[in-house]
Amino acid sequence: MTYPAASLLTTLPVLMMGTVGLVSRQLQGIVQTRTWIATGLGAIGAACAYRFYADTVAGLILSSLVAGFGVAIIQALMPGIIKHNYGKRTSSVIGMYSAALMGGGGLGAVLSPWTAQRLGDWHAGLAVWALPAACALLWWRITRIPTPLLGARQLAHPRFYKTPRAWLLAIHFGWINGGYTTMVAWLPAFYAEHHWTRQQTGTLLGFMTAMQVVAALVLPFMARRSVDRRPWLMSGLLAQFIGYTGMILSPGHFAWLWVATLGFGLGGTFSLCLILALDHVKQAQRAGELAAFVQGAGFMIAALPPFVTALLRDMTGSFHAAWSVLAASVAILSIITLKFDPKTHQQAMGGVE
Repeated sequence: MTYPAASLLTTLPVLMMGTVGLVSRQLQGIVQTRTWIATGLGAIGAACAYRFYADTVAGLILSSLVAGFGVAIIQALMPGIIKHNYGKRTSSVIGMYSAALMGGGGLGAVLSPWTAQRLGDWHAGLAVWALPAACALLWWRITRIPTPLLGARQLAHPRFYKTPRAWLLAIHFGWINGGYTTMVAWLPAFYAEHHWTRQQTGTLLGFMTAMQVVAALVLPFMARRSVDRRPWLMSGLLAQFIGYTGMILSPGHFAWLWVATLGFGLGGTFSLCLILALDHVKQAQRAGELAAFVQGAGFMIAALPPFVTALLRDMTGSFHAAWSVLAASVAILSIITLKFDPKTHQQAMGGVE
């Protein structure tokens, strides 16, 4: 596969995640939230199982789309479920949820190439993830976690796409997570060009994800008593800038340090962005709808950087141009972050509570 073609394996699922996030409010009006979560888990499991037989580029891309659909449903609905169940503890639980997302990604990065090598078949490295999806589906079906209901009164509420602050939150979330999607897609390829093996690059990506998990737990916990999330977001953005700069100036040295710093910044800002969106609206159902909108539009934006990175790599013969763009974008994101003064949240949302 060419670099642009390979980027579709990341870009298309993220686009699917964005599309489903934008229509998740309407989906909840058709089928109960619990059923949608089960559908999402089933889609992930089916897509992964299909990869055991997929032997064409089109088949792999199709399985990515189906898996992206499943992930999209869960990510769009889960923040609302968390706020509905945990109230004042939402910040800490969102941190745990974000850490679980990233931890799963880290396991995939480390165990997929290891499984493929041990079993002598790359299909097995991809298909094995149908097993935890099946276990999660079984667990979800036998538990009775309360889920928020979408009533007629709530359906009549104004849509968030008419609110400038909701769009600013979405752009902020998407731009930050564009760095994450880019690293997932191209960090292994970048270090493969520096003569690292597949197992080594997979371990490096897993290490970055481990640092994301740490940050997703630590930063929300530290920020739990702070009404203003901006200082913590700025610290995560600074860590990202240091990581990108290190990979540009000295990619062959201190790789573990740059990746650790970058992972910490990406993980912390991901969870804090979700918390920031939930901070804007008090009522759980409304907060869940806003989080779904922010993720939907945000993932549309986050889907583009991996493809742009592939194009820049083909044009320049190096990933350094893409890392430079990402480093420069951190400065812009810092300016946007300063606009999220908690005193302006309710007014910016048009008085929605």
